[in-house]
Amino acid sequence: MQRDPALEAVFKPVRPPTTFEETVERLGTAIRLGLLAPGSRLPPERDLAEELGISRSTLRQALTTLVQSGHLVSQRGRSGGSFVAEQPPLAGRDGEALDEDALAVLDFRVAVESGATILAAERAEAEGLDRLDELVEKMAGATDFEDYRRADIRFHIGIAEAAASPRLVRAMTEVQGQMSELIALIAHPEEVLTRSNEQHRRLVTLLRNRDRARAVWLARRHIAGTEHILAGLLQAPLSA
Repeated sequence: MQRDPALEAVFKPVRPPTTFEETVERLGTAIRLGLLAPGSRLPPERDLAEELGISRSTLRQALTTLVQSGHLVSQRGRSGGSFVAEQPPLAGRDGEALDEDALAVLDFRVAVESGATILAAERAEAEGLDRLDELVEKMAGATDFEDYRRADIRFHIGIAEAAASPRLVRAMTEVQGQMSELIALIAHPEEVLTRSNEQHRRLVTLLRNRDRARAVWLARRHIAGTEHILAGLLQAPLSA
């Protein structure tokens, strides 16, 4: 099937390390912009995974996320596959899209979380890290998004607390409040929450090991993943 240049860009290889999140962004954006028309069928999983340069398991997780968010419909059988929903969500709540203020919030988060992670890797005590582990387990056992998000907020504030910096705690509290407004605009697929919490768990381990470099890398990857998901499930891509 011959594709125009815009659609060709949708199916170019995805770059690591945020392959899952970027795949959600790529396909979600294409659906919103109409590059993938309502009712159209995506290429077979094997072919699509090969085109995107990702594993089939990663692709399945991304497709599941887009099914849960209402962008795709999965059908079984000989003529089955992944189809674009007839009426996919084209915008966030009340038609809102990411604007310059939202982008500024995401930049603010990068600065605050990166700094907090550096200091937590240097200063965190066992009690604070134990508390982070407890919050990871709360998120793992959460039965709805509200419970998950409350523990998620406390986790990130807990990193600032582990950094022993009252100013960072205040900044983290502020940025988490602003992030909640953005996160409220999108669906909350279980696949996304599970992957996010796996990163939380690994981050605590790195903080315990005083592995500052890897902890900051993982924190940045965690934030980038959120950015890709927001871009994929909201009206306008972050790069717009």
